[in-house]
Amino acid sequence: MGKMIWKNPVFSISAVIILLLVLLGAVIPEQFGLVSSRLFDFSTVNFGWFYLFAVFIIIIFLVGLAISKYGAIRLGGENERPEFSFFSWIGMLFSAGFGAGLVFWGVAEPMSHFFSTPFVRVEAQTEEAARIAMGYSFFHWGVSQWSVFAIVGLVVGFLQFRKQKNGLISTALEPVTGSNPVVKNTIDTFSVIATVMGIATSIGLGVLQMNGGLHAVFGMGNSIVTQLVIIFIIFVAYMLSSTTGLNKGIRYLSNLNLGLAIVFLVFVLITGPTVFILETFILAIGDYFTNFISYSLRLQPYQGGTWVRDWTIFYWAWAIAWSPYVGTFVARVSRGRTIREYVMGVMIIPPAIACLWIAAFGGTALWNDLNKDAGIAAAVNADITSALFRTFEHLPLTNLLSFLSILLILTFLVTSADSATYILSSMTTFGTLQPPQAAKVVWGILMSAIAGVLLYAGGLEALQTASLIAALPFTSLLLLLAIAIVKLLRKEPLPIRKADLRRFRRLEKAANEDKKK
Repeated sequence: MGKMIWKNPVFSISAVIILLLVLLGAVIPEQFGLVSSRLFDFSTVNFGWFYLFAVFIIIIFLVGLAISKYGAIRLGGENERPEFSFFSWIGMLFSAGFGAGLVFWGVAEPMSHFFSTPFVRVEAQTEEAARIAMGYSFFHWGVSQWSVFAIVGLVVGFLQFRKQKNGLISTALEPVTGSNPVVKNTIDTFSVIATVMGIATSIGLGVLQMNGGLHAVFGMGNSIVTQLVIIFIIFVAYMLSSTTGLNKGIRYLSNLNLGLAIVFLVFVLITGPTVFILETFILAIGDYFTNFISYSLRLQPYQGGTWVRDWTIFYWAWAIAWSPYVGTFVARVSRGRTIREYVMGVMIIPPAIACLWIAAFGGTALWNDLNKDAGIAAAVNADITSALFRTFEHLPLTNLLSFLSILLILTFLVTSADSATYILSSMTTFGTLQPPQAAKVVWGILMSAIAGVLLYAGGLEALQTASLIAALPFTSLLLLLAIAIVKLLRKEPLPIRKADLRRFRRLEKAANEDKKK
């Protein structure tokens, strides 16, 4: 089986490219970091507008598709029903799509915006700055990120479960790009590399925060050695989990993640400034809807500055980079759902949970800074990995919360990496739903290695750079996927609605009675 997987050009080419990046980052980390920084500047300066425009178009397209006549078509047979329960479905979506990223940025982002505001006209660390910080955080973790995952999952799921084809991105794009083997292999190779970079960013962010938590709880130093040890522990855990398959390890861990996250959320809602959190949530939802279009298309060509590039464009690039993985995984767990149910579920429920999480944790931090001069924003500005743990200092059971949050981050990372090894193995073994263990081992090693190298070469900045560069070629493919699904759906017979079926039966019955007369 090991020899067979190397015969697949997508597997061999993408694995060799990632391995070369690992070696370059390990041998010449300074030069690796410098080149990455220049590529980051090039892509954000010249193509930032493209990321924003593409994501905005995808949102409009998906909403229109969901409310159209095609929304009743199932990702599977006409009589097929969802494979997973609603709770398990949402748990796997939440774990795969957000993972440790939301735990990392849930406090760090609103406090960063509170300390240094997105708008020059707004004074930092004021009530107005707090409101804008929360509204912008909601925007970054809302519908936009999930629209990117949803478009990939929609096309892949439609072809995989309704047309019984493989779940490859190249197959999803065949209605537009054709079936030329060179083109298909190139598309799949881009997808694999983007996925590896996107998941490496998530692993790296989680490792940074776990290191920050260990420093806060046990006094362990923030060092690359500690971070590499954490990566190794995560690697062992997700390789053990990956051997159990989708229905056991990944599903159980996803349910554990969602359950633990809900416990955390409820605890903070009760013990934190409850009324402030709920009012903040409602107000920020209103600000989110009010500013959605302006934030979605916001650039800074007149006044200059890098805020949009450092935040919004990075987020969209990060989502795009690992959309082949998340989208394919979302498709895999959404079998049997209608397009309308799929789009509305994927684009509304996980973002709503994320926004409530940010309101609870970020709102608690903001309240303490505004009312108790707690200095959390300044601490976050000095060390962004300390955000969550500095907030816990103002809640009961501080040490227990810190320990459990480290556990939550660990399980999120294991689940995300576990799911990613499954999807990467499937993508590089001709889209099989039962990829060989050898492929999982290879991708498990390479993912951990590239995450370690990026941390070694430049920490958070290198992680952000990797996602953004990898996302650039894949952004065009996302727009082509929208065209592909339109072509596929136009050829698809629409399901008969129950109302039409009842009317038809009444007419048929009336016709039969007339014949008897």
